Amino acid sequence: MSANASYSHIGPVTKFSLPGFGEVQMNPNDNYAATIDVSQSISDFGKTAANIAYQRETQVLGKQTLQQVKQQLSIRAIHTYYSLLFLQEAIDIKNEQLANLQHHLDFINKKMETGSATRYEELSTKVKISGVKSQKLDILASIRVQQAVLNILLGEPETAQHFVKEKLTVDDPAILPDTMINMAVRNRDEMKIAREKTRLAELNLNLVKSQNTPDLRAFVSAGAKDGYLPKIYQFKPNYVAGLNLHIPIFDGNRNKNQRLLAQSGIQTSIYETERLQREVAGDVIKNSANVETAAQKVKQFELQLKQAREAFSLAETSFKAGAITNLDLLDATTAVSNSRLMLLKSEIDYAISIYDLQAAVGKHMFE
Repeated sequence: MSANASYSHIGPVTKFSLPGFGEVQMNPNDNYAATIDVSQSISDFGKTAANIAYQRETQVLGKQTLQQVKQQLSIRAIHTYYSLLFLQEAIDIKNEQLANLQHHLDFINKKMETGSATRYEELSTKVKISGVKSQKLDILASIRVQQAVLNILLGEPETAQHFVKEKLTVDDPAILPDTMINMAVRNRDEMKIAREKTRLAELNLNLVKSQNTPDLRAFVSAGAKDGYLPKIYQFKPNYVAGLNLHIPIFDGNRNKNQRLLAQSGIQTSIYETERLQREVAGDVIKNSANVETAAQKVKQFELQLKQAREAFSLAETSFKAGAITNLDLLDATTAVSNSRLMLLKSEIDYAISIYDLQAAVGKHMFE
């Protein structure tokens, strides 16, 4: 519905003379008109319905894409969290290693006063201390980088400081690989988006097909205007009502070519879905293997740390008894610290691999 008003001045106007009536003017020079117009579609033979279906599917695709973005942000946050956790605990290990080396250096200095230790032993210990301090500086730099990444994810200032407090508990999903692949194909956001795109391509074909359908509309216009004989300057009510049928006949094969393009889009979406399905299956298998490998490494490094501590205890006793050299004791100290770091990294890798596997099978990390 719309309201319309118009004014126009025309000239010359048609005039003629009639005996006994004088001059007769057919139209006024000043023309005024005001109308209320109503137009209603009776049927467009599915054109509007096809467009609504297409737009609704576009909305669904947009929501699914948002879910995918949330998932990606969540996975990135988990990786950043565990990276910070590893680096923080690595700093603690390095500080403890430095304390042990400093204690050993003090012990060497006391022995040098009595002539039972050499300058070489002192320098070897200082070199170890310098190396650990250098490693600590690298870890501190990495912490600043990971904190900046976390601040970006949290939407906080880049200089904000965060300290992660504990490990997130994770459970190993006891699911068979074939079942996990089926779950991934069914639940992964990428697969849902691919299926939505295929559906959208099909709806686009329906929309293209509907473009050449007829269009039947009813219209009514009512108002008042001047220009009616015999009193052409008098406003008179008027109306017009009717039907309008539009039937496309020939468009130069445009719609035909658009249909071919739409059909090609459907086939492309099907191929893309198949490709993604293979990638998802490979992703599940890879992450499942990573979980198994990480679990084995945790057990391996737990045993290695236990053996390294036993070896260090024996080396410390032997060193005090003069049975081994300072370098042997330093190697045993370094072995303990390195084993602790490797065990910590393997535990972190195991936790991350669990989360990655859960994400690979389609579980939302942000729920």
